[in-house]
Amino acid sequence: MGARTSVSLAVVLLGLAASGCASGPRREVAELKPTGAERMCLQLQDIRNTRVVDDSTIDFITRNGDVYRNRLPNSCPQLGFQQAFSYSTSITQLCSVDIITVLIQGQPGMRGASCGLGPFTPIARDRKASDTPVPPAG
Repeated sequence: MGARTSVSLAVVLLGLAASGCASGPRREVAELKPTGAERMCLQLQDIRNTRVVDDSTIDFITRNGDVYRNRLPNSCPQLGFQQAFSYSTSITQLCSVDIITVLIQGQPGMRGASCGLGPFTPIARDRKASDTPVPPAG
């Protein structure tokens, strides 16, 4: 039997919850459209960043800039407010059967609700000039 490894990642996203600026990015994220079939898993090595949209929606951004929206089957209390979560998996993928746990900001070691993920749906995004790949010279 091979050794079972545990991969854990804590994702902390600082939001401007009290600021009027927070509504701009959230509105942009909410307008993204599905572009393909759902996936049950994403490779951990491909996940570059996450963006918590609200208590039941998380966008996973991959290394190549693709965005996969995960709509949790049930609302996850405080996820949208805290903007931070962790997960643990014993394989190299994050899947729709995995559980996330809300991290309470400013309270080291304090955890909130644990909630199940849903399927990952690819969505369109507006590419900013800085996101556009630069072709190699030559």
